[in-house]
Amino acid sequence: MKKQTAGRDALEEFAPKFAALNDDVLFGEIWSREMELSPHDRSMITISALISGGNFEQLPAHFNIAKQNGLTKDEIAEIITHLAFYVGWPKAWSAFNLAKGIFA
Repeated sequence: MKKQTAGRDALEEFAPKFAALNDDVLFGEIWSREMELSPHDRSMITISALISGGNFEQLPAHFNIAKQNGLTKDEIAEIITHLAFYVGWPKAWSAFNLAKGIFA
């Protein structure tokens, strides 16, 4: 797993503890547990959670991570279509609009 620096890049001066937790714990420890859950599956779960919560600001970065982790356009489309019935049609539309820019 590539070392994550997004937290420190964006927030180290403003919120150093949060930046460290993001980079070292979430991405450094949790995402690196590949024996327990593959990066592909972690990306599917993360994208689903972000869409479900309406957290669209983080989606482009996680769509890019998902692509690096082997998720395909067809898988992303299927995930969003499936979620539409559980989390809402507008959230699905928003997610599709973001995904198209990365997976088109």
